[in-house]
Amino acid sequence: MKKYIYLLLFSLFSFGAMAQNRPVLDIMLTNYQYPFEVKYFEFESQNQQLKMAYMDVLPKKANGKTVVLMHGKNFNGAYWKTTIDALTKNGYRVIVPDQIGFGKSSKPIAYQFTFQQLALNTKMLLDKLQIAKIDLIGHSMGGMLATRFALMYPEHVAKLVLENPIGLEDWKLVAPYTAIETNYKQELQANYESTKKYQLGFYYDNQWKPEYDEWVYLLTGWVNHPEYAIVAKVNALTTDMIFTQPVVYEFEQLNVPTLLIIGTRDRTAIGKNLVKDPNIAAQMGQYQLLGKQTQQKIKNSKLVELDNVGHLPHIEVFNQYITPLLEFLNNY
Repeated sequence: MKKYIYLLLFSLFSFGAMAQNRPVLDIMLTNYQYPFEVKYFEFESQNQQLKMAYMDVLPKKANGKTVVLMHGKNFNGAYWKTTIDALTKNGYRVIVPDQIGFGKSSKPIAYQFTFQQLALNTKMLLDKLQIAKIDLIGHSMGGMLATRFALMYPEHVAKLVLENPIGLEDWKLVAPYTAIETNYKQELQANYESTKKYQLGFYYDNQWKPEYDEWVYLLTGWVNHPEYAIVAKVNALTTDMIFTQPVVYEFEQLNVPTLLIIGTRDRTAIGKNLVKDPNIAAQMGQYQLLGKQTQQKIKNSKLVELDNVGHLPHIEVFNQYITPLLEFLNNY
């Protein structure tokens, strides 16, 4: 009977989503096709059996180097397609994991999410693939994770690229803390309209293009799935991780050649909407300033600013993004 009810609910939800011409996504995205073959790394962590989804894309003519791409919180490996294409065309092997809690990977709700843990998980994947040296690219939350990885395993990172990373400022100094259970309740209320509104204001500074809809769909296509509460809980836990575990104080400890690619129109700042003083809130997420400040903290670093570009340069202005990226990887 329980199985019948589950299937009935899923069918009803699917019908509602199909009315909008997109199917309901299950919480492991098994019914969403990534741009390249997805493999799984199974391992034990925190006394749980987990699996990490990843793409391992080989070039036709290898240059002997491997690039690892780290996705943002509100994304997964699928949004790296054009970057993967460009990198493999230039001879790079490209590894693209979905971090635990994201995309097609396991979503444990009884898990201590830390950037150290996610970095360790990624290191175990690379060990399994017998990859000792990488060039590392992180976007948004992935920039925080890439920074942590480079700090933990500096001998394994040849070059580091941070594309509009978050965590360039410590939001908790000015924004009030939001409890995990409060974030969880908010996540349960998420839908296409609220998610698009958030991305429009923070990511794109109120300049929307139809192709951005795909990334809203990947975040909200599963909200009507019967197991969506699991995703909501994981989202709340990872939001807490981002807010409470800043990397801003450790940029000066990096000892790897680093490229910052910064879209200056980005206004992403966790907790900004909760800051009561509008003058303080207005100072948060000012990437035209944060990029310069961060570059001054990181030794042996280079800054490329992309004017009038928001949070996702590799989606918004791919050609402007990929040219300095390849120049840095190939020549710097």
